[in-house]
Amino acid sequence: MDAQQESSSTNSDVANFAIGEKWVGSVAIVSATGAIDMLTAPELAQAIRTSLDKQPTAVIVDLTDVDFLASAGMQVLVAANEDAEPDTRLVVVADGPATSRPLKITGITDFIDLYPNLDDALEKLTA
Repeated sequence: MDAQQESSSTNSDVANFAIGEKWVGSVAIVSATGAIDMLTAPELAQAIRTSLDKQPTAVIVDLTDVDFLASAGMQVLVAANEDAEPDTRLVVVADGPATSRPLKITGITDFIDLYPNLDDALEKLTA
């Protein structure tokens, strides 16, 4: 019974995961909801890659509604930053212990800009 509950909880986490894309001018915003772990990170990677393929001036990865960010998700951000064209900035919106804290602790914020909210990121990138 415990194994079934664990399995069902994992399926629930995947079911609650969602990705969205919207644009503000030439800036793509990829937003995620739910947990980003080894099961959902490939979907985030594909969404970021799809946005980068459209040649935006910047991609904002909005993790505002993410409640868990595993190392797989952080690896996606690092890889996406490396894959971005030199004239395309990749930035992250995250605030709180579940998202911004692991990004800061691992040093990812040393080379990917981190903003506490989407408005601040958009203001900086569209000014």
